[in-house]
Amino acid sequence: MMHIQLMTDGGADIPKRLSNALDIKVVPLYLHFRDQEYKAGVTIDLETFYQEMAQSDDLPRSSAPSPNDFYEAYKQVDPNTPIIMLSLSKGLSSTYENAVVGKNMLLEEEPGRQIEVINSKTASCGLALLLHEAKTKINENDTYEQLVEHLHERIEQTSTLFVLKTLENLILGGRLDRVKGTIAKTLNIKPLMRASDEGTIEVTEKVRGDKKSIRRFVEQIGEYTKDFEDKVLSMSHCNSEGRAKKVLEEIRNKYPFKDAYLTEMGPLIATYAGEGGLVISFFKN
Repeated sequence: MMHIQLMTDGGADIPKRLSNALDIKVVPLYLHFRDQEYKAGVTIDLETFYQEMAQSDDLPRSSAPSPNDFYEAYKQVDPNTPIIMLSLSKGLSSTYENAVVGKNMLLEEEPGRQIEVINSKTASCGLALLLHEAKTKINENDTYEQLVEHLHERIEQTSTLFVLKTLENLILGGRLDRVKGTIAKTLNIKPLMRASDEGTIEVTEKVRGDKKSIRRFVEQIGEYTKDFEDKVLSMSHCNSEGRAKKVLEEIRNKYPFKDAYLTEMGPLIATYAGEGGLVISFFKN
């Protein structure tokens, strides 16, 4: 089996079961809280992040790893080992561009390196799904070139869907107009969203009430895909494991996915989603 180094950034939410099976390097994002800067997962853990978010009037800001962060991460990999860097969607962050600049910095010094930076057009558990797929293909002895091509194809087949329980973070973060947001909250409107073909986040439906929004969230899966027996579902939640497990059970009762991963959202997507937010990702037909 050829050794290929898989890499991603802090926009990926990778469940323990998967990260234990993968030899994967993660380049962390930066978090900015009350004039303090942290490296997510390095100088601040998830539990502390959620506590801070609950206690603060302002939302944390996140920023992409610098080109130099990527350069240093690539440089630590054996020069004879090819690298595939799956980045957070270019539509959500400058992470992809910085990963490419970091690659070019290293190639100037070591032109023989093989480094492929891929725009995943997804985030959170969507990146975990693609990393799971990469690992499967490496185990099937795909060459580096075959794997790169396969991942590009798979990205076009990836569906990433979101449902929110609260609009608070969207309003605080300026992503939803305060007046519209207040009206939506009063009417108990819950947005259903998805990652668009370009990798931005778009609202697909607005549903009244939490129960109805979850019902539609689960229903939607069947509108995107079939033949579940050979597919994997990847799911992440914002600080609400009980809710997530309940919804995941509903999904698996309705659709016979081969396997399912569940993990907590990291700071980037949690800041968008707010408490109770759920994300799922799977491959379309």
